[in-house]
Amino acid sequence: MAYELTGKVKLIFDAKTFNSGFTKREMVVTVEDGKYPQEILVEFVQDKVTLLDALQPGQEVTVTFDIRGREYNGRYFNNLQGWRVESAGQGENPPPYDEAPPFPTPEDFGDNDIPF
Repeated sequence: MAYELTGKVKLIFDAKTFNSGFTKREMVVTVEDGKYPQEILVEFVQDKVTLLDALQPGQEVTVTFDIRGREYNGRYFNNLQGWRVESAGQGENPPPYDEAPPFPTPEDFGDNDIPF
């Protein structure tokens, strides 16, 4: 299940690559929540770390993420794993991977390319 949060980028950390080849990058988004703003840490893994390259602190964003949980030595941990970032007023950054390209129109084909 996907969740979203909207706020301002506070921090963007450098990418970390581990010996196993696993790569992650984290960012903190400040979300206005009544009297006390919340600072939410969101991690991006593997090919999604590049989504943070064009962002700057102070920028308004909407982050789409999944909640991941696990148990380790009797303790339980949760992570917010981001997979899409939309910059306010600029559309998505980069275009989402889960949308199909636009359907071609007849103008997209030359006179000799029509298959019927």
